[in-house]
Amino acid sequence: MAHKVIIAGGGTGGHIFPAIAIANALRKLEPDIDILFVGAKGKMEMEKVPQAGYPIEGLEIAGFNRSNMLKNLLLPFKLLKSLNQAKSVLNRFQPDVAVGVGGYASFPVLRQAQRRGIPTLIQEQNSWAGKSNKILGRKAEKICTGYEGMEKFFPAEKLLYTGNPVRGAITQSAVTKDEALRHFALMMGKPTVFAVGGSLGAKSINEALLPHLAEFVNKDVQLIWQTGKLFYEQAKAAAAPFNSHVKVYDFINVMDFAYKAADAVISRAGALAIAELCVVKKPSIFVPYPFAAEDHQTQNALSLVHRQAALMIKDDEAFGRLANEALSLVQNKALMEKLETNIAPLGNANADMTIARAVLGLIR
Repeated sequence: MAHKVIIAGGGTGGHIFPAIAIANALRKLEPDIDILFVGAKGKMEMEKVPQAGYPIEGLEIAGFNRSNMLKNLLLPFKLLKSLNQAKSVLNRFQPDVAVGVGGYASFPVLRQAQRRGIPTLIQEQNSWAGKSNKILGRKAEKICTGYEGMEKFFPAEKLLYTGNPVRGAITQSAVTKDEALRHFALMMGKPTVFAVGGSLGAKSINEALLPHLAEFVNKDVQLIWQTGKLFYEQAKAAAAPFNSHVKVYDFINVMDFAYKAADAVISRAGALAIAELCVVKKPSIFVPYPFAAEDHQTQNALSLVHRQAALMIKDDEAFGRLANEALSLVQNKALMEKLETNIAPLGNANADMTIARAVLGLIR
């Protein structure tokens, strides 16, 4: 009989794409495996997971709102409701193992699985563990981590350092730099920067680049700019006079093309972004999102900065510094080479298979 696996979590691309990578790896190891995703209603996993070919059920749950405390008054009721919904999903699907990848739906599903004696595995992507995972880690059978040194958060005997899973579209891409640049209608031989704010865009990165577009043209540096939906029209209008050098997109589906075209990358410091940049070995400037839980993006970025494998600019300093530092970086060959050399050993293109084997190893 086919094994059954639940994968719970989501909220952002940083949780969803690694989850899909793990599911694909499980399918490679066991082609007839039955996989069900559980996400949060209204979040992007409800769209992205079916696109990847997997069924998904949605729970009514939201995370802690740091910008509007009044919205948190309903959290206990939503959590209770989501725990009941998770219970009925588990009763219907009867999984052999439950995997939590972080994000809103991860906690209720794994909590209920643990109460039922279903083996659970946590995939902790960040260098600073979140509160939910610390609670779940007490009863989880295995905790796969994206970073070393996680003994301060979890029992050492449960830890398996795997690195973070990266989409196959990136690890197995055969696109050339010439093809990538042509895709974006850019020229060979010119320094190229790729600015990306994660799947939802990044306000501070966008606002930091907007006044400096003319400087990219003046210095003959090309810019591929993923703005997210909210900033797209404003950025597109501002970039119109500089279309020879500045290409604006609300979302880029072919990330392997963007990485290959770029000489350097500006990015948030989510675990997925960092894992991908380590695999593609790109000199990077990280602008950590300051409101991430436990400020984990700053911790993620610092783990590379301390190895001289990346640069970091604080979110509130981005407006005054980011464009100039990006333009300066692509014209500093020695620094580019140093960052590329130091980031290269940190990439792990096989994390998805390692985690998938650990998942199957828990099935009794």
